Amino acid sequence: MSDAETESAVTFDESDSRDDAMAETIEAWIEDLIEHVEDARGSEAFQEWLDVQSQFHDYSYRNTLLINLQCPEATKVAGYRTWQEEFDRHVQAGESAIWIWAPIIAKQCPECGNAPSYHEQRECGYDETPPEEWEQRLVGFRPASVFDVSQTDGEPLPELDTAATGDAGDLVDVLENAAATLDVAVRIVDADEWPHGKAEGICKPRSADERPLVEVRDRANEADLAVTLVHELAHALLHGAISDPLARSEQEFEAEAVAYIVGRHCGLDTRNSSFYLAAWAGDDPEAIRDRLGRISQTAQQLIEAIGRPIESED
Repeated sequence: MSDAETESAVTFDESDSRDDAMAETIEAWIEDLIEHVEDARGSEAFQEWLDVQSQFHDYSYRNTLLINLQCPEATKVAGYRTWQEEFDRHVQAGESAIWIWAPIIAKQCPECGNAPSYHEQRECGYDETPPEEWEQRLVGFRPASVFDVSQTDGEPLPELDTAATGDAGDLVDVLENAAATLDVAVRIVDADEWPHGKAEGICKPRSADERPLVEVRDRANEADLAVTLVHELAHALLHGAISDPLARSEQEFEAEAVAYIVGRHCGLDTRNSSFYLAAWAGDDPEAIRDRLGRISQTAQQLIEAIGRPIESED
């Protein structure tokens, strides 16, 4: 992204062609964002981050629920020795383990289905292949303990800088007022009282007769606070009635693309959205273009609710 793209806010004058001009600008910005995501994915910082992420297990739905029930703020979990040997981190004294179900994998007799020791006890007559050549299969589950990164100390894990920067002016106040007109409740929570772990913001879907609730963690970087607020407002407008966890990747594409567009419209530097989306998009940043209609419509709705851009001092 060139420096010129963040020097001043963009204004769409009232005219018959205003909607078309806004749509064309948003489409062009989406093309920029796709290019930035592809660049981010090829960067050294992203590859370092990706290498570390690949060392964490992709837990089953059942274990994910267990982790969330015991430690709702958990973001990255691993076993006691894994933290030591793979990440050079150590579980802090007094921390309580998070218990999950670990699979038990063992060689099984093709005929009786038992492990070699039980196979001998059952006096199974199968002898076509020796036990050392039997296939390994799932034979059961056992309780296993894991710990979240927040329960450990040691070498830092690589982080992606996804924060927006710039002069936000009174944009946070403007967005809070805009949220009221969109029938979305907003709470900015002091960092010391933030109950949602490392999340910067959350959107809580409500029942049909209640407003969605957006909560964001307060911080000194007002530009990033504003863009996080836009991200969560986009969730409220786009995904308020969606609870399918399998759709989360698509939801994050849309919400962050909206945040990138609205932040850029207001003169903020949102180029770090590319790292955020690279982390979610995997091998398909084109998914952002596929959802252009939903992204564009929601971005326009928020831009119109804001009512004006935040002018830069340049």
